[in-house]
This record gives sequence, structure tokens and C-alpha cells, in this order.
Amino acid sequence: MSLPGKQGYGAMSLDLVDRKILQIIQSDFPLVARPYLQIAAALGLSEGEVLERLQSLQERGVIRRLGGLFNSRALGYTGTLCALRVPPGDIERVAAIVNSYPGVTHNYLRNHDYNMWFTLLAPSEEQLNETVAEIRRRTGIQQMIELPAVNLFKVRVNFEL
Repeated sequence: MSLPGKQGYGAMSLDLVDRKILQIIQSDFPLVARPYLQIAAALGLSEGEVLERLQSLQERGVIRRLGGLFNSRALGYTGTLCALRVPPGDIERVAAIVNSYPGVTHNYLRNHDYNMWFTLLAPSEEQLNETVAEIRRRTGIQQMIELPAVNLFKVRVNFEL
């Protein structure tokens, strides 16, 4: 189940060029001054064509986010997984509040009494606690479970396109 405003993925039609672009950006993104120009050159396209295709893929919900992944613990951050019990008619309002925090990295719905789950990162335990308290206050939702990160498991997934 996805949050409001997000399209379902389903069996989306991607042409060969879109698939090649997605393959490059997920596993071999060029770290150069003009990465999209380099991708374009590798595929025999213009930089503008690559940017237009990426924008279309984002608008269609194929790409959720384009950016780097960092080891938050190595940077001194702490995190937690939170679960909220949100009344069904209040999902959009609560999601908008939760998603307004830059430390929220994922937010999704589950078929459970605690139906909205999100991950939250902060530069310190104190800031994490303050943000959780502020989310409770702003949403008015007090039924929240916090599951702090104890062990970190990262699974690298590259989709064969």
C-alpha cells in the first residue's frame, strides 16, 4: 500500500532506453561534473533527452528518489522506526506532517492497527526525542511505537531491467 499522492507501480511500460538509464543510475551513476551528459553519451542521446526521461520516470512514480546513500551511523546520526495508529480518514494529514521532517527517510502504510510506519534519523538522541515528541504534538496521535535501531542491516538491491 502506498501513501496518498503516490502511484502504484504495477506492470509499467518502459522502453529499452528507459531501462538502460535506470540501470546506469542505480548501479553506476557517474561521479563527474555533468553526470547526465556522460549517461547521454553512453546511450547516444542528448543530455536534455536523458533529463526529460528521468523527469518522466519520476512523474510516473518509477523513480521515487535520486541521490546518494550514506552510512548515517558513521556520520553520528541515530535512528528509529516509528509506528503510528492513524484513523483511516486522517492518513493524508498525518502523512503530510510526518513527511515534512527532513529526517524521515521512509513512510509507508501497513494493514495493521498501527498502520503508518516511518523511519526517522537525527544528529543526536536528544534531537531524535524532540522530533518524535513534536510529531506526536503536531499530529495529535499519541499511539506511537518506537523501535530504535539496534543492529543495522543494509541490503543492496539492483533491479535487472
